[in-house]
Amino acid sequence: MKQIRDRVAGLDIHRDTVVACARIGSPAGIEVIKESFPTTRAGLAKLASFLSEAGVTTVAMEATGVYWKPVYYALEGLVSELWLCNAQHVKNVPGRKTDLSDAEWLADVASHGMVRPSMVPPPEIRQLRDLTRYRKSQVDTRSKEIQRLEKVLQDADIKITSVASAVWSASSREIIEALIAGTRDPLVLAQMAKSRMRSKISQLEEALAGTFDDHHALLCRQIIAHIDFCDQTIGELTQEICEGLEDFRAHQ
Repeated sequence: MKQIRDRVAGLDIHRDTVVACARIGSPAGIEVIKESFPTTRAGLAKLASFLSEAGVTTVAMEATGVYWKPVYYALEGLVSELWLCNAQHVKNVPGRKTDLSDAEWLADVASHGMVRPSMVPPPEIRQLRDLTRYRKSQVDTRSKEIQRLEKVLQDADIKITSVASAVWSASSREIIEALIAGTRDPLVLAQMAKSRMRSKISQLEEALAGTFDDHHALLCRQIIAHIDFCDQTIGELTQEICEGLEDFRAHQ
């Protein structure tokens, strides 16, 4: 196939090292230069110098887990074309020779235009994406803790969800915290109902006559503390995300 890029480098990225293969084309032929670098900040600075001295204009790397990120960020803006390639696409390119290293093969297929780069968003978008992904994980964790709370209550034969629409509400929390504190009388617990739940006090009295004991109290205390932690984390992340979005609106 016709070579369409003369100064290309392929990077084989691992957790602690990155192997760079520069493929430099000239009228005299193809020169291949390979060198290995640590993935520390100092090592990536040496990698950047190596690519610059070789006159590389296109750098291709595979998206391998999270290990590509420090390497990509260190080279961002330093070369004309910085490509993050889908590992599956690279694997499916036909014609690989067994004696070629991963870095050399990547440089070869990139120089012939046989792979294409994936879209990598700019730093501001990447930061917001990290925040939103972590926020989602905290929302999921919170939901699992609420489900766990329901299981503990069912184990104690406390049937709040048979009366209330959800196990976690202002009324439910006050009742559960009273159970944790040692109140077991269903008549007293039912009087803690608020708003629309007060119309179901008689049903609550029956639902709260369970076998809640000290080990249930310990579990519920820990679960509620975790829910509160998730609420705080989600709130702080939401504020940070909103502020980041305001920056984008300001530049529209």
